[in-house]
Amino acid sequence: MKNDNSLSKRVIVLLAATSALGPTAMQILLPAIPVIKETFEVSTETAQLTLSLSMLAIAIGTLTYGPLSDRYGRKPIMLIGLGITLIASLFCFFATSIEMLIVGRFVQAFGGAVGLVLARAIVRDVYGPEQAARVIATLVMVMVVMPMLSPALGGELMHRFGWESVFLVVAALSFFMFLILQGSLKETLAEPAPFDGVRAMLGNFAYLFRSSAFRGYALCVAFVSVVFFAFISAAPEIMITVLQRPATEYGYYFILVPLGFMVGNSIARHFSRLGINRLITIGASVGVAGIILAIALQLFGVHHPLALFIPIAIAVLGNGITLPNAQAAAINEFPQFAGTASGLTGFLQMFFSAIAAQLVAVIFNGTVYPLLLLMLGASLASLGFFLSSMRIRA
Repeated sequence: MKNDNSLSKRVIVLLAATSALGPTAMQILLPAIPVIKETFEVSTETAQLTLSLSMLAIAIGTLTYGPLSDRYGRKPIMLIGLGITLIASLFCFFATSIEMLIVGRFVQAFGGAVGLVLARAIVRDVYGPEQAARVIATLVMVMVVMPMLSPALGGELMHRFGWESVFLVVAALSFFMFLILQGSLKETLAEPAPFDGVRAMLGNFAYLFRSSAFRGYALCVAFVSVVFFAFISAAPEIMITVLQRPATEYGYYFILVPLGFMVGNSIARHFSRLGINRLITIGASVGVAGIILAIALQLFGVHHPLALFIPIAIAVLGNGITLPNAQAAAINEFPQFAGTASGLTGFLQMFFSAIAAQLVAVIFNGTVYPLLLLMLGASLASLGFFLSSMRIRA
């Protein structure tokens, strides 16, 4: 099918909402993780699997959906992913054991990953590299509203109707998005790419990763994401055990973090004339500075939640500048494999984030320092991988 010259604002909003579904389904349960631990009488590490394994499922999903969409088209694969999310959400609602809940969350996240991959690939199908970066920044800024509000919504649902009610909300969102996209989304894949099996798919991944530029951009995206997901994994427990605040309060302080991301995205859109690489450098540097500020405030004995959430919001502001530019640059290295490149980038993003999410539960020692040091290391790694690959390319 011949591509349109542009996507309508309505379709961009729909793509943004679909991209947000996976993160929303993941984050809406965050305030309930301490309650789930008590409900099923399991350890913190076991309860944390409902989050970390869902991240791993997103990683596997992003690795899968890209090549499939390159072969079979964006729209049918998008609808299949939404159907999986719907069914798995209902399974989670009826879960009677921690094992059932973990399995349901894994499948739910696998389905929800479809929007993260295909929204970017659809944008790249329609736009050139520089314009794609601007549109992705717009898409990410719109999509961040749902995950931004989801922990607060999850806390209220948990308080009023029980933690299981969050899964009915995700199921309803999946159902309505399926119906709307079925009628509104046009196929944007101009020419299907051959899919010759898993071995060929892995060969394509290896081919992409041999590029120092792609590798630098993709690992930059991955470790920027580790910063965010490490924080959201540990923050609910820190609110309760370190800061002595109720779990529901986390959702309201958390709003500061995606607000910072939205500001960063807005900067990325309005200053796109500076160029992708310069914006990545600026954003990654701001990310490092924000985390250093958070560590400094803790060392000086400032332990109010705002002393943690405001510096992290500044760090995530930097991430909001970096992420859309690095994502667009990674995908643009191989336009003929836009879906595969988007999938591999997303896999690295969520794979490392899943490891970080489980690691923060293991290294937690009753203070915020293990979390902040892990985030600082990830920020430095993001900047370092980008700069080193640019030097090799030069």
